[in-house]
Amino acid sequence: MTSFEEAASLRDDLVRLRRSLHAEPEVGLGLPRTQEKVLAALDSLPLEISTGGRLSSVTAVLRGAKPGPAVLLRADMDALPLPERTGVDFASTVDGAMHACGHDLHTTMLIGAAHLLAARRGDLAGDVVLMFQPGEEGYDGAGAMLAEGVLEAAGRRPAAAYALHVFTTGFPTGVFMARAGATMAATNDVDVTVIGAGGHASAPHRAKDPVPAACEMVTALQTMVSRTCDPFDPVVLTVGSFHAGTRRNVIPETVRFEGTVRTFSTQAQGRMKDAVVTLVRQIAAAHGLKAEVEFTPRYPVTVNDQHETDFVETTVNDVFGEHRFQPLTHPLTGAEDFSRILAEVPGSLVMLGATPSGADPSTVANNHSSYVEFDEGVLTDGAALLAQLATRRLAAQPAEALSSAGAS
Repeated sequence: MTSFEEAASLRDDLVRLRRSLHAEPEVGLGLPRTQEKVLAALDSLPLEISTGGRLSSVTAVLRGAKPGPAVLLRADMDALPLPERTGVDFASTVDGAMHACGHDLHTTMLIGAAHLLAARRGDLAGDVVLMFQPGEEGYDGAGAMLAEGVLEAAGRRPAAAYALHVFTTGFPTGVFMARAGATMAATNDVDVTVIGAGGHASAPHRAKDPVPAACEMVTALQTMVSRTCDPFDPVVLTVGSFHAGTRRNVIPETVRFEGTVRTFSTQAQGRMKDAVVTLVRQIAAAHGLKAEVEFTPRYPVTVNDQHETDFVETTVNDVFGEHRFQPLTHPLTGAEDFSRILAEVPGSLVMLGATPSGADPSTVANNHSSYVEFDEGVLTDGAALLAQLATRRLAAQPAEALSSAGAS
């Protein structure tokens, strides 16, 4: 039986697990119910399991029967703080939380891969590290797991690392896509407080109104990006939160707004930090106001290794057929903290189309929508690919990996 056929035999169990995870989403670094379900799903397998100290992570090591390097497979487990409006019968039972980015599928796929790999443990030439990570959605769970030693879990650093991410738009269902080099953006937070002097709306000349100045800042920031940034080193800046005042006839003392800046190079990131801070402060000064500006780097650029991405393409073609892999033509402007793993270990983040059957990929609800739904048929595909990537990568046994593993 092929790995794909073996994965297909797990389909009912994987769908059940995915729906259980979906019904009880948890946000952030503390995911006790999710962790409990993952541990239960792994309980029958010959794994060395450890859990996080600062976060509800699970790290499981499967020791192969033969000596060799280690390979890391990662799944993120956390949900998003938004209400679910899909109407499915396994919808979230937690108010204000939803698995709207597919992390419930990622977790289920990795558990499926763990079962497939454990069944072939005798053939594995090395070890597999299974990284179940909380807090991808803005909490830097990967950074926390790095600090707690996930890369040393097998006793040596992995030779390669892989992860999957499902999407409903832009990717045909069941098709795997990846590219070498920059794959997802770096993300940076912008927090601005504009400080003036409050007063009565009927007498703005007796106050220092921060609202028009803050509005001008938002517009000027957009203009700055379009007029000063190299279109071949793209930047995306969005202000998503703007708070001012309490009543229509009161000029507030302060205005706060928050934004995000996406970049694909350290050079662009540095230029944007200087430009944003300077622009905001000078506009404030022009209005006789003050501005407090914080520009905080979050996740770095996700950079896929050329060799490992070529390996992903070869593996997909061998396991599923050549029609199931397509090159990703350009980077995505979303951000991923798997970037932290790829900064330490060569590897690849692979996209997987999961548009529901019968839906139009161009109009269907996107990831992070309260209405997003995913095709559960990709669960077995993802599990099979992860298992095959680990098995084949260990079988390749590059000389440098064997040396680091202490193999004779």
